Amino acid sequence: MVKKITLPLTEEVIKSLKAGDNVLLSGTLYVARDAAHRRMVDALDRGEPLPFDIKKQTLYYMGPSPAPPGKVIGSAGPTTSKRMDAYTPKLLASGLKGMVGKGVRSDEVKNAIKKYKAVYFAAVGGAGALISKTIVKSEVVAYPDLGPEAVLKIEVKDFPATVINDIHGGDLYIEGKKRYSLAQ
Repeated sequence: MVKKITLPLTEEVIKSLKAGDNVLLSGTLYVARDAAHRRMVDALDRGEPLPFDIKKQTLYYMGPSPAPPGKVIGSAGPTTSKRMDAYTPKLLASGLKGMVGKGVRSDEVKNAIKKYKAVYFAAVGGAGALISKTIVKSEVVAYPDLGPEAVLKIEVKDFPATVINDIHGGDLYIEGKKRYSLAQ
């Protein structure tokens, strides 16, 4: 069963999600990668406000490609989430509630997800062209000097993702290996 979720995430929705749930996200996602994460955490460390309100928001770790004529955005696939792990706990402590990327997260991030009641979703790597069809609007909202690593605000409709880490300690990557292990 696929759960349709309207962003921003609410506490009730986050509590209801379990590792392995398939979802379709609709609403606002913010796109940020390594360089933008570094700048955001540096700003927080200096006591400065972020260039957008991160509270209750969901970040998508994506490296967009230029938009072809007549399109909102080019290919929009996920990038490896582990590269953001050093910055993620601070952002979760500041109110971030969701993240979308690909790959495993560190124990520190998984603990912060539980502590701050957030969720980590995975999008399918290699499906950037398909994912881009769910993006109906895109605009740069911070750090334009970073070029393709600038922070984007995108509007999505039925963006497909899977819950990997939930507030209950669920981890689909670990559970999936156990479930399909040949050693059983």
